[in-house]
Amino acid sequence: MINNVGGGVINYKVTDPSDDPLNPRAGTLRYAMTNLNGKVWITFKRNMKIKLAKPLLVNSFTTIDGRGVDVHIANGACLLLQRVTDVIIHGIRIHDCKAQAPGPVMGPNRKIIQLGPVDGDAIRMVTSSKIWIDHNTLHDCQDGLIDVTRGSTDITISNNWFRFQDKVMLLGHDDGYVRDKNMKVTVAFNHFGPHCQQRMPRLRFGYAHVVNNLYLGWGIYAIGGTMNPNIKSQANLFIAPKEGKKEITWAHSVNSNFKSVHDVFENGASFRESSEEGSTMRPNYRPDQLFEVADGKKVRSLTMNAGALKCGRTSIC
Repeated sequence: MINNVGGGVINYKVTDPSDDPLNPRAGTLRYAMTNLNGKVWITFKRNMKIKLAKPLLVNSFTTIDGRGVDVHIANGACLLLQRVTDVIIHGIRIHDCKAQAPGPVMGPNRKIIQLGPVDGDAIRMVTSSKIWIDHNTLHDCQDGLIDVTRGSTDITISNNWFRFQDKVMLLGHDDGYVRDKNMKVTVAFNHFGPHCQQRMPRLRFGYAHVVNNLYLGWGIYAIGGTMNPNIKSQANLFIAPKEGKKEITWAHSVNSNFKSVHDVFENGASFRESSEEGSTMRPNYRPDQLFEVADGKKVRSLTMNAGALKCGRTSIC
């Protein structure tokens, strides 16, 4: 995310937890999105709970950094990344997001935008790229926790804690949106559970590298796909529920390509591969994007600090 740092960064501190979707006040989170242009790094003055009256349209080249304080975006609308690039969301607790009726909201450059209805996702990405969702805690939302849709790609979802949710993570808009075949998403070092039921993730068309995650049970399935997706599951720790389904995967397409590499299975968990015998699947990372994959037996310790970090102002997070 080198485009988010360097010269010309505007440092903005949120001091006011209130929200006015049409006339945001200086000091609020929405004010930064509607009145500031260029590279913006947002921090928070103190612990706060923000109830958004309408979805927050996040700008390109924006970092929302909740380290050092306890910040909740909850009990209202949540985050919408629409046609943006180079966004970091770090250290935020996003939960209890509610569906919203259509209506006007102020967007970038103080332009009033008519938004359609939203379903109640914590973070929804639409036609966006180069997004890093890291060290957040997400739970109890009306629809899902993360949606990556309509041609979004180059997304990293890492070190998050997902819990108490039916539909967790959807990658791909619908069965007719073929443009999502170019989607590439990395899902790494996350903690799923307790009480996550399905979509960890569910993928349509594209490619997902699911690596070094902890799965603390599931309900319907853990990893699923439709419309010929490619999913490489690598060195994850799957702990099946004591009762219920032990099978990790769900595929609605005979051409789904699911590959398990060095995964660790406990409590009878099983992974049904649907790739051809001996086939390989390599993520298309550039040399500067490569990262070390840990042994799946180390995933418990690797994900101990998943979610929003608990650290003080003097701590290094």
